[in-house]
Amino acid sequence: MSSRLFESQRYMRDRLRSALRRGVVGVIDIGSSKISCLILKVDVERLDAHRADGHGSQGGLDALRAIGFSSTRSRGVSMGEIAVMDETERGIRTVLAQAQKHANTRVDQVIVSIAGGQPRSYGVSGEVGVANGEVSAMDIGAALAACDMPSFGEGRDVIHAQPVNFTLDHRTGLADPRGQVGARLSVDMHMLTVSHAAIRNIAHVVKRCDLDLAGVAVSPYASGLSALVEDEMELGAACVDMGAETTSVSVFLKRHMIFADMVRLGGQHITQDIAQAFAAPVEDAERTKTLHGELQATGMDDREMLELRRIGADREYERRQISRTELIGVIRPRVEEILEDVRASLDAAGFEYLPSQRVVLTGGTSQMPGMEDLASRILGRQVRIGRPLRIQGLPLPATAAPFSATVGLAAYAARPQDECWDFDLPARHGPLRLRRAMRWFRENW
Repeated sequence: MSSRLFESQRYMRDRLRSALRRGVVGVIDIGSSKISCLILKVDVERLDAHRADGHGSQGGLDALRAIGFSSTRSRGVSMGEIAVMDETERGIRTVLAQAQKHANTRVDQVIVSIAGGQPRSYGVSGEVGVANGEVSAMDIGAALAACDMPSFGEGRDVIHAQPVNFTLDHRTGLADPRGQVGARLSVDMHMLTVSHAAIRNIAHVVKRCDLDLAGVAVSPYASGLSALVEDEMELGAACVDMGAETTSVSVFLKRHMIFADMVRLGGQHITQDIAQAFAAPVEDAERTKTLHGELQATGMDDREMLELRRIGADREYERRQISRTELIGVIRPRVEEILEDVRASLDAAGFEYLPSQRVVLTGGTSQMPGMEDLASRILGRQVRIGRPLRIQGLPLPATAAPFSATVGLAAYAARPQDECWDFDLPARHGPLRLRRAMRWFRENW
């Protein structure tokens, strides 16, 4: 991990703490279909009390209150990455101005999500001797420094580097070994890398909007923090955020994200299939999908007729009639393809080794009728549709599944989990080995 990135992550961490102490922070979710902004008022004393009590990552949400919210159609974003800087900047400025007007306050520091960047997960481990017989933060830093960094390839940065499991002598499954007595400390760390260009463009557009970047989190992580309940995060679950152009996958265990991936398919591809199949304008195809789309055909669907304009048609008699069964016949194969890719991603993560294998679907596409049953059949696991966790003052529109990542950024702000850069790391030392993100679980649970 480069010292440049290490220091920039530490700087953002300091900016986040500063924003929380000031009592107001903004979160911005930059997606392919929408850009949304949530302004949060922080009860600093309550948040500090939660941290002192050692609550979970979601324990500080009652210290936050949503005082401003806005969402607008996304432009200039493709596959979760900024494609046209000027258009993305205008979108951010629009939602920020509207949210600030609603909140009647100004925001200078924001946390931003990144939905693209081709995330890749790595599992690394390191082991050291405990210096004074009692584990300290310095010992944890030494164990993290002992981890062997895999070869990420050119043009990639580490965006998350979280210790997910500690072993002290022969005791494993420790969340925080500080203060415990032992001789040998080992750590399993999950590292997530994304495209350097994607991160650089996020930082650049935030700077152009006259904002200070106080944190960046990948959308799969934010969605999981929001859509999964405490027991699911503890026992093991996957969050599948079905967005417009991408579908993100994150796996959580012991309240940590231990795997993340992205499928480059989403709801917009279903819309394009409908438009191509029936020679309809894209906006009509989207409306038809939203109002009439479903995944399970019945005998009644053959008799229910829907009207679609033809491309270029400007007369009523040029409209085309299709049955709902025909519409389902176009939608279902694409959804099956998305879910099969999700299943392949979960298989690659070793999802079958978790004690609980629940899958939570969220995002706009997850709301299509019949999605839960179809996903359960294809993924072969228990599936439910997830919505964002409730925080005080959250307006009704923001409680819908498409805003899971937005609300998840609030959970990330309330209690960011330990990352590698939160510790002082000594010089690297010791023989090290690379592990897959799930291998520590296979050996120890």
